[in-house]
Amino acid sequence: MKFEELDLNNNILDSLYDMNFDECTPVQENCIPEILKGHDLMGVAQTGTGKTAAYLLPILSMIDDGGYPKDAVNCVIMSPTRELAQQIDQAMQGFSYYLDGVSSVAVYGGNDGNRYDQEMKSMRMGADVIIATPGRLISHISMGNIDLSRVSFFVLDEADRMLDMGFSEDIMKIASYLPKTCQTIMFSATMPNDIEKLAQSLLKNPVEVKLAVSKPAEKIRQSAYVCYTTQKLEIIKDIFKSGNLQRVIIFSGSKQKVKQINAALTQLKINSGEMHSDLDQTQRDDIMFRFKSGQIDVLVATDIVARGIDIDDIAMVINYDVPRDTEDYVHRIGRTARADRDGAAITLVNEEDMYAFRQIEKFLGKDIEKTPLPEGCGEAPEYNTSKNPRKTPAKDRRRQNRDETAHKKAKQHAHGRDEANPRNNRRNKDGEQNRQRNNKPQDGAQPQTDNQNNTERQENKRRDKDRRNRGRNNNTGEQSARAPRNEQGTEPEQGNNRRNNNNRRRDNEGGERRQDDNRNDKNRRKGENKGKRPQREDVVKTSAGEPKESGLKSMIRKPLKWLKSLGKK
Repeated sequence: MKFEELDLNNNILDSLYDMNFDECTPVQENCIPEILKGHDLMGVAQTGTGKTAAYLLPILSMIDDGGYPKDAVNCVIMSPTRELAQQIDQAMQGFSYYLDGVSSVAVYGGNDGNRYDQEMKSMRMGADVIIATPGRLISHISMGNIDLSRVSFFVLDEADRMLDMGFSEDIMKIASYLPKTCQTIMFSATMPNDIEKLAQSLLKNPVEVKLAVSKPAEKIRQSAYVCYTTQKLEIIKDIFKSGNLQRVIIFSGSKQKVKQINAALTQLKINSGEMHSDLDQTQRDDIMFRFKSGQIDVLVATDIVARGIDIDDIAMVINYDVPRDTEDYVHRIGRTARADRDGAAITLVNEEDMYAFRQIEKFLGKDIEKTPLPEGCGEAPEYNTSKNPRKTPAKDRRRQNRDETAHKKAKQHAHGRDEANPRNNRRNKDGEQNRQRNNKPQDGAQPQTDNQNNTERQENKRRDKDRRNRGRNNNTGEQSARAPRNEQGTEPEQGNNRRNNNNRRRDNEGGERRQDDNRNDKNRRKGENKGKRPQREDVVKTSAGEPKESGLKSMIRKPLKWLKSLGKK
């Protein structure tokens, strides 16, 4: 069917003629008439089938025909990513080229304050079409920058992707500000249960359009390399040698891998760039502009560009690793073979990805061609899909851990020991030996009970405490006012004092004799050394020539003895 056969505005048809759009795609042929009739619509179709034009063309045509307020927001289009919002805005500019009275603005995060002010001004002045990501639109709603009470069209593009990204609550919150008469249009590449529930809560008697649900385009030549992880870069290098491919996207599920692949391609002198979530909005825009304009031949990216990115001349898509599920696989390879062009999709399958790739083959209903490895890459692993290496090891580990835990518990219960903690076993063993030693019968006596052991331990502690107190009193020399008498009727403290006095007197007499001897020796040394060169005070040589410490140094080494000698003087 041609666009001229549809009931579209003449200005829209002029724009399509200038863009060389003549024939409708199946999704456009089935959706545009239903939207023009004012029905709510649920469209399910594969990527690259023209879903953006399927809802933009009828909405712009009706707004341009009139009957909608000029100072209000008439259409709100929700997009899961900034890149898709930018792409919808670009398509909007092309389709509305001849529509003088229709304005639009793209609203998404990652911009500076000037961009936010422009968005706020456009929404307050009443832009006809708002293309927004959920988080940014919620921010403007909370700030009171937009009035959704007179919106006539509400569009959810890539609804399944928005639910996967956790925007379900934001979508429901935005829908709560819309009038009940709003026409709601939902497009999705898949139809899981969550999408059905969302459609039931938002759509009113919708018309369902389902075309080739989650099936890639037949024009895509799909193939795969079964290889080891270390062989992947060699395979990519051989692919680029075999042909002059300048429009290639390499997908990987990890941004770390994206950085590594791009670095490896740069070393191979391949003009490549990387796209992942670590880049800010300015860097993303620059990379996409350079890739679309042909300045970059190879784009290495995560799934951030797997959905909704409209680049018509992509010649090949390479899956560096197998996607998590079949839906991601369909979205990835859907970047090629667009707009009646041919394309190729190559997937590199290692040992861990064989089971997941087999599930994709079952979903597609055919076996994907396995290409032999190029020369010099070595042997390929056997394509074995009997078990899932991604899940089986973890499952086996959990089962093994449960079995080991049950075995340990049974063994502990049987032996009464804690084998998981040897330290507890050592403590328990020492405590058991102590109890056996305390309970050991002596001289035919009966074993003691635990109560008897506790009583004896308390009695021993009390005796030790009394003994320490008596020793402390004797060392300090304190005499009690009422000291107990011994059997002879004398006070033991008085006898001790008498002995101490006698010892002190003998020490004093001996100390005086030693002082006299020291003085005599000193005088004799002075007479011998008279006229000689004075020696250092701290070193004095003996008759044998060996150094001897002076009195000052010996006093420093033995300060207590020196103080006692001063007291005696």
